[in-house]
Amino acid sequence: MQSLSKEETIQIMKEMTEGFQAGDRKITVPPPSFIDMNAEIVGYIKNKSIVVRFPVRESQTNPMGFMQGGYIAAAFDNAYGPLSYLVAKKPTTTIDMNIQYIRSVATGQDVFVTANIEAKGFSTIHMTAEMKTEKGKLLATSTTNLLILKIPKMDSE
Repeated sequence: MQSLSKEETIQIMKEMTEGFQAGDRKITVPPPSFIDMNAEIVGYIKNKSIVVRFPVRESQTNPMGFMQGGYIAAAFDNAYGPLSYLVAKKPTTTIDMNIQYIRSVATGQDVFVTANIEAKGFSTIHMTAEMKTEKGKLLATSTTNLLILKIPKMDSE
């Protein structure tokens, strides 16, 4: 997968921001959780996959000093979310998400979550993802199903 330039990443975020404005709803793109995790989209294949980089910080650790499972789940969710919008062109919500924790995730490194579209129907999207180190060592895997939301457009007055 080819890496994105800063300009390409900004363009993807701009596309999502403009598309998320629906009626009287204020929708924030990127969401605060994406920003809080210092996430960065570093790869994207249209309608197929996305790669998001996450620096692993000490504030995200469990008592043993490794990335806490909830943060690993949040990293997967922060990759699934942008990809689901870019494919559906509408907001989505998670129906379920399953995670398989394979190795401990140490601090002081960047991890990369690659999310892939496996199937898209009229109302749902099924995705899979892997979290790896920069050197490609598998840390965790995940699957999810998302519901494509139907946001009614507000009539202009």
